[in-house]
Amino acid sequence: MQSVVRRHKTLGAWVPRWVPGPCHNPHCEEYVEPGPRHKAAEAAEAAGAEEEPAPETEPETPAAPTS
Repeated sequence: MQSVVRRHKTLGAWVPRWVPGPCHNPHCEEYVEPGPRHKAAEAAEAAGAEEEPAPETEPETPAAPTS
């Protein structure tokens, strides 16, 4: 079983709270059936596999224009 991070606000600050995540064992009483995948997630995976890595910039060249 994995853990999932939830958060709640305490005194104006967001505080993480780890709770048990969904169980992937079909014999477990906490089992959650996987839902359908979102089309955008599938498209992003397909696009990520086909894209070439971006060319590296030179380390001495600033990323943004300087004034």
